[in-house]
Amino acid sequence: MNINKYFDENVVSIGFDTEAGHVSSGVMSVGEYTFGTSQKERMVVVHGELVVQLPNTQEWLSFPAGTEFNVDANVEFNVKVATPTAYLCYYS
Repeated sequence: MNINKYFDENVVSIGFDTEAGHVSSGVMSVGEYTFGTSQKERMVVVHGELVVQLPNTQEWLSFPAGTEFNVDANVEFNVKVATPTAYLCYYS
């Protein structure tokens, strides 16, 4: 397992490997963040809500707990967090 801290420790994740591939589980504090990807990612919101601006769009979409979204490799996407939010991220 490896622990990653981003944005002055406002985003913290624990990465681990599974039979299906690499996964990270983390928490985002209140704030706005821009993430870059190196692999495809499937983000599952476990608790709270992420408001996301996916690549090449102007629209902001809400993803509350129990929903998910996909992001391609080698892009950036923006996230707004209004309340501490937990997520799982599956990489492929």
